[in-house]
Amino acid sequence: MITLFVGAGYTGARVLERLPDAIALGRSRHGDEQLDLDGDDPLQVDLPEQYAVIYSVPPAEDQPGDPRLARFLALLPHPPARIVYLSTTGVYGNRDGDRVDETSKPRPESARAERRLAAEQILAEWCTGRATTAVVLRVPGIYGPGRLGTERIQAAMPVIEEKDANPGNRIHVDDLATCCIAGLSPDVPDGIYNVGDGDHRSGSWFTNEVARQAGLPPPPAISLDEAEKTFSPMRLSFLRESRVVDTTKMREVLGVTPKYSDAADGIAASLAEESEE
Repeated sequence: MITLFVGAGYTGARVLERLPDAIALGRSRHGDEQLDLDGDDPLQVDLPEQYAVIYSVPPAEDQPGDPRLARFLALLPHPPARIVYLSTTGVYGNRDGDRVDETSKPRPESARAERRLAAEQILAEWCTGRATTAVVLRVPGIYGPGRLGTERIQAAMPVIEEKDANPGNRIHVDDLATCCIAGLSPDVPDGIYNVGDGDHRSGSWFTNEVARQAGLPPPPAISLDEAEKTFSPMRLSFLRESRVVDTTKMREVLGVTPKYSDAADGIAASLAEESEE
């Protein structure tokens, strides 16, 4: 079955390497505009009778809900067999370090998480009454080659002291690509899946481990009180949310065991790939 990957960026490049027959649809490809979900251009792609979609376009930041997703769905000439939608674990909001799974009621606390939850609802409503099933992947922070934050380490940007740091939730881009491809299978039940590596060591640990493996000086560590005074609003919004995302369903139902369940191994592989470029 042909797969249409919409929003083919960092994660999409990894998926497309493993799905050579997929159709990539992004805002720009080879310098040409291929997709404009904020304008009035039609969808310029020929779709077979049977196809699936992986959708990774984020909602626009200046609008409530997700008009981009609604517009995309309206432009489809006929419904796909399945849509794999990349959402965010941010929809769970702050849980003060408690564990959440797919049965936990979403409590988004940021505007971006509210938009993602709205997008999930738009997709669910659109699929109702159509022969389309949907797999929603709730994704944490994505890392991999070129996404390790080494530029912030080199700039000596501080991290939170380990004693004040929150649990971490993350996934290597290659493992996320595996989850996307697994979600396409008709043997996988539709529904919501939390994805992640299951390694919940903090973001401060992660940054220090990147520095160690890259041979860089460790970043300065500051207290939570000091961070409240100096971090950007965006960074503080992440800092104020603490949760442990349970990925049992990913392993047991989606059928994906992360290659990089130890983030230190994922960091090493990412640095090695960077050195080859």
